[in-house]
Amino acid sequence: MAVASYFAASLAELKMKPNMDSTTLLRCGASTSYSSTASFLPSAIRFCNNKPLKVEAMVSKRPLSLNPTYEVRVALDASVHDDRTKSKALSVSALELLKTSAADRYTKESSSIVVIGLNVHTAPVEIREKVSIPEAQWPQAIGELCALNHIEEAAVLSTCNRMEIYFVALSQHRGVKEVTEWMSKMSGVPVSELCQHQFLLYNKDATKHLFEVSAGLNSFVLGEGQILAQVRQVVKGGQGVPGFGRKISGLFKHAITVGKRVRTETSISSGSVSVSSAAVDLGLLKLPVSSYANARVLVVGAGKMGKIVIKHLVAKGCRKMVVVNRTEDKVTAIREGLNDVEIVYKPLQELLSCVAEADVVFTCTASKTPLFLKENVQIIPPASHQIGGRRLFIDISVPRNVGSCVSDLETSRVYNVDDLKEVVAANNEDRFQKAMAAQAIIIQEVKQFEGWKDSLKTVPTIKKLRAYAERIRASELDKCLSKMGDDISKKNKAAVYDLSAGIVNKLLHGPMQHLKCDGTDSRTLNEILENMHALNRIFGLETEISVLEQKIRAKIEQTRK
Repeated sequence: MAVASYFAASLAELKMKPNMDSTTLLRCGASTSYSSTASFLPSAIRFCNNKPLKVEAMVSKRPLSLNPTYEVRVALDASVHDDRTKSKALSVSALELLKTSAADRYTKESSSIVVIGLNVHTAPVEIREKVSIPEAQWPQAIGELCALNHIEEAAVLSTCNRMEIYFVALSQHRGVKEVTEWMSKMSGVPVSELCQHQFLLYNKDATKHLFEVSAGLNSFVLGEGQILAQVRQVVKGGQGVPGFGRKISGLFKHAITVGKRVRTETSISSGSVSVSSAAVDLGLLKLPVSSYANARVLVVGAGKMGKIVIKHLVAKGCRKMVVVNRTEDKVTAIREGLNDVEIVYKPLQELLSCVAEADVVFTCTASKTPLFLKENVQIIPPASHQIGGRRLFIDISVPRNVGSCVSDLETSRVYNVDDLKEVVAANNEDRFQKAMAAQAIIIQEVKQFEGWKDSLKTVPTIKKLRAYAERIRASELDKCLSKMGDDISKKNKAAVYDLSAGIVNKLLHGPMQHLKCDGTDSRTLNEILENMHALNRIFGLETEISVLEQKIRAKIEQTRK
């Protein structure tokens, strides 16, 4: 039920106050803007034969029963009493009254863009790997999120360094609660633990955050370029997915523009390293200098990150390596783009034998379970004496490919994405000035996006006003043509049609201009919204509240089916 959690909280509050009278009960969870008790009644009960009902004094002053089916008697207006059922009364349970008051309260709220996330700055890899969502499952996640009572649109951005959910909430508080509970159910991480590590941003702050992410300012490696491709993938994967709606898709498309603009105008990515290249640097940093040329390298996984690892290994002078992958196609494609480099493909079945012949192992697969556990690795002979007999596992996968228990072995050393800090710190020093310039660009772009988002508030009014005018035009046109008779020529019909359409367009031009909210004129958003409310009142459009109310009612109906 759409408002079940709200009612449970309200009834819990009642249990703490057993002496509440029924008037107090009606007020639980109701907006303070209501001026009369009748406002709390369901719309189906508030009117009878198009005449308003009058609520009698609320029973007696005795303590209120905590039974949710406690009856509140509602009497009909005097005129209805005389004509019909004077002795009958409508019984409405307190729970039903709470339902209605809560639903009415929702219609007073406006939808918000929210982001809930965990990233490398707020949560350790042990938590991030549990909440991560593979790219292939993003559409399914969007569907599940939008099936929640207060979520209208959604998108998922899940990488090795972050898992962030962007959504449009019909109610901020309830939307956040539902998404957090969904994340907990999906990952198995308790809500209390998620709340210790997650961050939460609303509206303009959420927009700014995504723009910073796309520009590489929120990355583990400042200015890295791989995240922009991942933001693009969110848009590509969201095409045609119900729930990846106008606001969220518009937000991510604008974020792509921001990411490209920042990199072009600030050169923040020049010489930048990604997580994959930082992993290569870390591997070289941990190897004895004397063993650079002779170290035996194994790369597990030939996907996007594996490809970058291989390219950076080649750039650092590695001319021979073994690549383990499920299929050979991707390895062949990588091999064709590199000259004078020996890349040996091995199937996944030969993984352990390949590890036994390697000194440094880079793991970057999408496996949900570890590829290496303590019992697997401890039976493998130590690495060559050239690197001290300790094999290096550099794991940049999330979830991790190498179990933390492997680090307990004397013959192994394990590093994951959280261990790249010493490499990243050196690369960040010369990018801070560029980051300041990038922030100035982001502030401009946030303002532009907010203007576009604000313009959506007037779209329902514009559509309804045009539809209203079109109905009048069509009706009057039909009357005119019927008076002109059946012998009117097609040319004259077209002329009359064009005349009516032209008059409507001319009359609508002024109101439409006053509803524009795209930043092309000096009108403020408040002025535009005042114009919108005025048009709603003048023409009886009732757009702002009715649209949101329709969405909420639809959500409630979905949960009842």
